[in-house]
Amino acid sequence: MTPKPDPRPPKSFQLSPEIHAYLVGHGTPPDEVQRELIEQTSALGPIAMMQIAPEQGALLELLVRLTVVQRAVEVGTFTGYSALCIARGLAPGGRLLCCDVNEEWTSVGRAAWKRAGVDDRIELRLAPAAETLAALPSTAEIDFAFIDADKGGYAVYYEALLPRLRPGGLIVVDNVLWSGRVVDETADDADTLAIRSFNDHVAADRRVLSVMLPVADGLTLAWKSPAPA
Repeated sequence: MTPKPDPRPPKSFQLSPEIHAYLVGHGTPPDEVQRELIEQTSALGPIAMMQIAPEQGALLELLVRLTVVQRAVEVGTFTGYSALCIARGLAPGGRLLCCDVNEEWTSVGRAAWKRAGVDDRIELRLAPAAETLAALPSTAEIDFAFIDADKGGYAVYYEALLPRLRPGGLIVVDNVLWSGRVVDETADDADTLAIRSFNDHVAADRRVLSVMLPVADGLTLAWKSPAPA
């Protein structure tokens, strides 16, 4: 039986609600805690669109498991869905550092992390992410990072994380298609210009091997190449 469409519009501007429901229904579905978190976030109103899509969460957990992540960083936590998925995928003893500035929204995530039994793997720092990242050790010890925050800060976060990412580590960035506005010549708002500039920067960055995927609102995966011998 085809699952019912999510009442919210799909994050992917390329998918109908019916196709999105089919897509989610034919992957590992959200569990009870994740479904509750989706419902709680939906109750916040239009701002709920900041929450990642269920298929993004499944992909994040899969990527973290595949890359055997011990140390992860997230920039932009909102109500905690992506953090929950990343934390579940961590290798034994793994830790996730979450960077956000909103105590109200992240408190929703904290409760969900506790219900899911992963709160002991997550450290949340409520402060400007650029300051939190700049204060981290300069050594390349991070295995995985997820960026999903203010678009004007993407380049700053990426450049702070990349030197701290181990060779073979992965940075995942959300909203890189920006509902298609990246190719709309009439779109010249600050966020669209920032996303375009960031996308161009990553595409030209020879320190990484990158791919842009049409998952939800677009995901870029940037794998840090090993240093030349």
